Amino acid sequence: MTKLTVETNDNWTKKKIEDAIHTETDLLRKTVQRTRSKLQEFENKYGKFDRDSLYGRVDDMELIEWEGELETLKRLQENLKSLEEITFEYK
Repeated sequence: MTKLTVETNDNWTKKKIEDAIHTETDLLRKTVQRTRSKLQEFENKYGKFDRDSLYGRVDDMELIEWEGELETLKRLQENLKSLEEITFEYK
């Protein structure tokens, strides 16, 4: 869990900080969904990702792209989780 402490009496500033984090969270959710859709296209075409069984059957560039999308999804999910865990504390 991440606690974000903001020391301000300005409600506008508080709202802007929360809005910025919520906007980024929404963008990450949408990006996660798009990445999952790309991965689903690969799986629909070739089945579950298994480098050993796909080697030689799938174009190398497609395999690299697939692996890249898997890594991207992992990082996006970590970033999203980090933002979703933020709690705000105002002083």
